[in-house]
Amino acid sequence: MTDTLMAGLLPFEHEPYHAFSDPAVEGRQRAAFRMVREQYLGRTFPMILNGERVETAETTDVRNPADTREVVWRFPKATPEHLETAIQGAKAAFEDWKDSDPLQRVSIFKRAAELLRARRLEFNAVMTLENGKNWAEADGEVAESVDHFEVFARETLRWSQGKAVYPMPDEHVTTVYEPLGVVVCISPWNFPSAIPLGMALGAIAAGNTVVWKPAPETPLSSFLLVELLFEAGLPRNVIQFITGTNDVLGDPLVDHRDVRMVAFTGSRAVGCRIYERAARVQPGQRWLKRVVAEMGGKDPTVVCADADLDAAAHGIVQSAFGYSGQKCSACSRVIVEDAVYDAVLNKVVALTRELKGGLPEENAALGPVIHERSAERIMEYVERGRGTARLVLGGDRPDTGGRTGGFLNPTIFADVEPGDPLFQEEIFGPVLAFSRAQSWEHAIDLANDSQYGLTAAFYSRDPHKLAEARKRIHVGNLYLNRKCTGALSGTHAFGGYGMSGTNAKVGGPDYLFWFLQTKTVAQKY
Repeated sequence: MTDTLMAGLLPFEHEPYHAFSDPAVEGRQRAAFRMVREQYLGRTFPMILNGERVETAETTDVRNPADTREVVWRFPKATPEHLETAIQGAKAAFEDWKDSDPLQRVSIFKRAAELLRARRLEFNAVMTLENGKNWAEADGEVAESVDHFEVFARETLRWSQGKAVYPMPDEHVTTVYEPLGVVVCISPWNFPSAIPLGMALGAIAAGNTVVWKPAPETPLSSFLLVELLFEAGLPRNVIQFITGTNDVLGDPLVDHRDVRMVAFTGSRAVGCRIYERAARVQPGQRWLKRVVAEMGGKDPTVVCADADLDAAAHGIVQSAFGYSGQKCSACSRVIVEDAVYDAVLNKVVALTRELKGGLPEENAALGPVIHERSAERIMEYVERGRGTARLVLGGDRPDTGGRTGGFLNPTIFADVEPGDPLFQEEIFGPVLAFSRAQSWEHAIDLANDSQYGLTAAFYSRDPHKLAEARKRIHVGNLYLNRKCTGALSGTHAFGGYGMSGTNAKVGGPDYLFWFLQTKTVAQKY
């Protein structure tokens, strides 16, 4: 039956991006910014616990990262009592949702996809005001969220049918998959729509319930998605949406005995802490908690001497400085064969000089990093790098005309040694390190010289080198002759090796398995 239903779905196609070069599309996006400012600016939004909108006396200001003097909206600060309400609400809702018809879940996801398509420009505007993405970056993420709905609708059907087993002559044996329970989803600010949605849909598609904790910098992008899911027909107690500070919603969420699983995306330090704490069995806990963690990267681009150098340079600049380098998949290391090192460096510097900084709301190519303390941390790397490598571009901060925000000029260091923090540590900003390789084999060795293993790009025209790169580069997402950012849901299953996380591969064919447990049932004839 499921195969028949799958066949009845239209072939999956990725959601197309908006063409903002079209004056009509540009006009609609500007109108969406006006609408968001008119309807949302200055408002205080609630949490959603047990289907009810919950407000608190204490709130957190959400500031525009392009001008931190502007408070765009506010969200509640949860108390420990709210946390307990959220977990118990999700626990109670699981008793019904675990037995929900997979077709019900599919119809909800399909309906949500249609609702989001109709509101994409609004969601773009909200995201830009919350986290400083320009139009193209925000639009790409919201399009990915539409893709998530479509992909998870199909994955729900595929996993609901179980798996065939080798038969026995005197028994009927089945292997089926059952949900786990309460799943806590802890998400970052840099992808406030696609990342939490992917984690939450993995849980919900499998029949679990969710405690959704957004990043405090970007809660409205998540809140609007949760409300959209409710509008699409999701029972309002299946997701508990809770906002607040880490002292209340950090360790206590992970430690709680009634939490069955934690899905996390964020820094390595926090991910390791979650992994360690979740391993402890709390009094009254009746399971070992499962953890899915995506914890960042130090992503290399390798350029061989026989590569298309112009294509490589364009891919490097796009992946290094798109969204000011604030992507776990961003290119932060460029490793080039000696024979073409200077040529590639010069091409990348020239292209980077063409990037214009300014307001994300005006669709500038380069906007701010998320906040001032992030800018200060990045500048510490830059100042130390002046003493260990050759600064060839940037290294300073632009004049913002009085605006307060984490604006940084794109920065490129050359002749970076493998032991340098510029080469080894995730900076999460617009800082790019160039290193020289003696050969293409040496370049692969340098690419693997990292505790991370999320994405990598490899440029060459030689089929033998491409085949060797496939085997030898140790990352979860390897891109040959293209940039290392821009994974698409349903096609580029995303997740890394090593300290980049648990390799759960969101948007891929195995992702739902992480949110399920396997039952074998044998009946004697």
